[in-house]
Amino acid sequence: MLRILLPFALALLIAPAALAAPGNSVEFLSMEYQGSNPDEDALPITDNEYRNPILPGFQPDPSIVRVGKDFYVVNSSFGWIPGLPIYHSRDLVNWTQIGNAIPDSADFKLPAVGINRGIFAPTIRHHKGLFYIITTCIDCGGNFIITAKNPKGPWSKPIWLDTVTGIDPDLFFDTDGRVWITNNDEPQGPAQYDGHRALWLQEYDPAQSKVIGPRTVLVDRGVKPEEKPIWSEGPHIFKKDGWYYLTAAEGGTSDDHRQTIYRSKKVTGPYTPGPNNPILTQRDLDPARPLPVYATGHADFVKLPGDTWWAVFLATRPYERNLTNLGRETFLLPVKWKDGWPEILPQGEAVPLRVKRPTLPRARQKTDYSKWVEGFNSTKLGPQWLARKAPASDWLNLTEKPGSLVLRGTGPQFIGQRLRHRNADISTTIALPSANQYGRAGLAAIADEGHQFFFGIETGAAGQKLVVTAKGLKGTAGADVVLFEKALEPLRTSNIRLKMHIKGAATDFAYANGNGDWTTVLAGADARLLATEYDILLFTGAVVGLYSTDVMN
Repeated sequence: MLRILLPFALALLIAPAALAAPGNSVEFLSMEYQGSNPDEDALPITDNEYRNPILPGFQPDPSIVRVGKDFYVVNSSFGWIPGLPIYHSRDLVNWTQIGNAIPDSADFKLPAVGINRGIFAPTIRHHKGLFYIITTCIDCGGNFIITAKNPKGPWSKPIWLDTVTGIDPDLFFDTDGRVWITNNDEPQGPAQYDGHRALWLQEYDPAQSKVIGPRTVLVDRGVKPEEKPIWSEGPHIFKKDGWYYLTAAEGGTSDDHRQTIYRSKKVTGPYTPGPNNPILTQRDLDPARPLPVYATGHADFVKLPGDTWWAVFLATRPYERNLTNLGRETFLLPVKWKDGWPEILPQGEAVPLRVKRPTLPRARQKTDYSKWVEGFNSTKLGPQWLARKAPASDWLNLTEKPGSLVLRGTGPQFIGQRLRHRNADISTTIALPSANQYGRAGLAAIADEGHQFFFGIETGAAGQKLVVTAKGLKGTAGADVVLFEKALEPLRTSNIRLKMHIKGAATDFAYANGNGDWTTVLAGADARLLATEYDILLFTGAVVGLYSTDVMN
């Protein structure tokens, strides 16, 4: 299998065009975030409850493992880097990101793939003192395994599984010492319809770091083949009471998404579907219900001490039908067992946003996702920061001007974090760029290459102005549209503050002269362009942050 490992090319708010002075340098003094979900936050919660989602914002395809008293979750990262975020918890409720399995380094560089390509649907497991992650790099090499003694890293270089085609691989360590990979792939014969997929099993030899033996089809199509189910994917195998359980998603990651269950006395099958499939879905509920949760699926199971089970899964919280700027988030629910079969949620029941906590010692909340301030007083950014090209040391500097983040170089540069709330204020203080540094500098909100906002300062031959641009508005053929522009009046200080206020389907933009009052320059811009299903299906959610470029339209 051909693997092309190239540097990232960053395609952001602007089209390639005019020339500018090379090597621009822009100084950001801070970034602040304050978010809320007014309707959900109004629901009272007791000390014995937690709120869903447990990982808000763009955190799809969760996989979970328990090692003693510790729990670890890994999520898909697609085209963003660092990749494969790793979260740790002691109580399944309070989670802290402890690292990324694919770091911002030269050890494993992702190639120039789209934001909605890259790293898909990982599985994390632990065996004999070693952590394993198996996942797929779409358009960038296929399936691979990485390992680490400590989930914080360092993680190994990838072990490429060249003969394992398809996506969404699972790694299962059986009690007899054998290891198995299950994944989604094309069916054995010609596909009978669009989305017709099969779940395949093949043995893996860790000592040789390669797959061995024949491949076996475990599931062709899905639970009810006569209904032509699409995209049987995200499989995981686990064992309980002498049974092998196979769980997988069906229906595609939208309205029809659902979780299914099968079991067998042999790991190689045959597998029998459970009597109450799907064991998790929201597809049959009234779209007009209050505080809807959509697209539930891609679940993974974890056993707690005392033989209680819980499941993590992805879902969305739309502000309009199918529309959310947050992407797919990680939810948590208890698993109930009946007659040897697990169920996450009875059919027809809505996913609760308030749930009774697991019976585990309570851990201290270390991460406040709803409010944070980054003053850039460290020599290293935290693991939650995302970019589109590595290494960041080539274009980002935290030591040149202590207390500032400097973006420099030719072409677009961006560093940001996941949008985690329906309503959010994202602001930055920026040192006014030099008048001879042509380009743009400010804030950006990015769903993918074709769906973005920019708000900031544009410097050109005619001087400096405030601009708001959008890419991805319907009816604009993907053009970078200027929504607002105004000459920048002289500032009383050398700093200017910029703020985006994203509130579901709309976004406001404001600026302040130094520490002065905010002035709104544009209200009610169509923020649906950032949404997961605005005009195309996006696997990611919006990322908000700091942007600069020396290239303009």
